[in-house]
Amino acid sequence: MTAYALTLVNVSRGARRRAVDGVSLALLPGEIAAVVGPAGAGKTTLLRIAAGLLAPDAGEIRVGGLAASDPVVRRHVGYAPEAPVFPPALTVREVLAYYARFHAVGAARRALVHDAIDAAGLADAAHRWPAALGRGDVRRLALAQAALGRRHVVVLDETLSGLDPVARRDLSARLALLAATGVAVLLAARDVTALERVAGRVLVLRAGRIVRAGPLAALLGERVLEVILDAPPSEPPPGFRVTAVGLEAPLAGRTPEAALALCRAHRLAVRASRVRTKSLEEIVLDAHDAAR
Repeated sequence: MTAYALTLVNVSRGARRRAVDGVSLALLPGEIAAVVGPAGAGKTTLLRIAAGLLAPDAGEIRVGGLAASDPVVRRHVGYAPEAPVFPPALTVREVLAYYARFHAVGAARRALVHDAIDAAGLADAAHRWPAALGRGDVRRLALAQAALGRRHVVVLDETLSGLDPVARRDLSARLALLAATGVAVLLAARDVTALERVAGRVLVLRAGRIVRAGPLAALLGERVLEVILDAPPSEPPPGFRVTAVGLEAPLAGRTPEAALALCRAHRLAVRASRVRTKSLEEIVLDAHDAAR
C-alpha cells in the first residue's frame, strides 16, 4: 500500500460560497505539485487547509498516514505564506533559531539552524535583519523556516512568484533538492511560468474545484496547429477556434496534415501554418474557460 505524504479526500470549506469544493489529492514523498488558477479560485484556502491552518467543513486530511487531528501532525507540515513576516528585532539566524526551538534543543537545535541556513543559501545573510533582505533572500528564509525539522510536507503560497529569473532559478533548484530528501512540496503560484522548471504535477483550480490535473510533462506535451488565413473565416471548421490571424486547433488524435485538409475542405485560403506546444498558461486558461 502506497504511503502518501499528504492526502486530501473530498475536502470542502465555505457555507454559502465554497472556497474549496470537494477537492481530493494525494502527494507522494518527494513529489512537487503545483496548484494554479485565477485569483479567487481557492488556492490559498486549499493550501492553508493542507497545512493545517484552516479546518475543512467536510472531508478528510492525512499526513504521513496520520489524521490531521493528531497533535503530532503539525510538526510534520511546514508552511510559508505569500507575504512572510518575521520578528523584526531578530537576525536571519535568530529567526531560524526561534522556530527551531519547537523541534530541537541545545546542539541539535544549533545544527538544525546551521543546516537550514546552508540549504537555503543564506550564509552571507545570516547576521542580517529580514527587513534588510532582498525579495529573493526573504523567500529563501521563508522556505528555510517552512522546511525546519523533520517535515513530511512543505506548503508554499506564491513563494516563486515575483522573483527575477536568477532568484527564481535558484529557489527552484533548492525546492528540487528539498524534494530529493523525500519531502513532498505543495505550492501555488499566479505566475505559472515559474512552475515549469520545478513542478512534477499540476492541479488547475477554478471556483474551489479541480478542473484539470496531470503530470506537467504530459500537459505540456499538447500540440496545437496554428493556421494563418488570407481572410477571416465565416465559420471555423469543427474543432477549430478563430484567432486574431486565423484559426487554431488541438492536434489530439489527428495529424497536422489532416487538420489542414479540413481547412481546405471548407474552402479556406491557408497562407501559412505551424505546430506549437501549449504553454502551461494556455492550459490553465483553457481549463478555466471550459469550466464556465
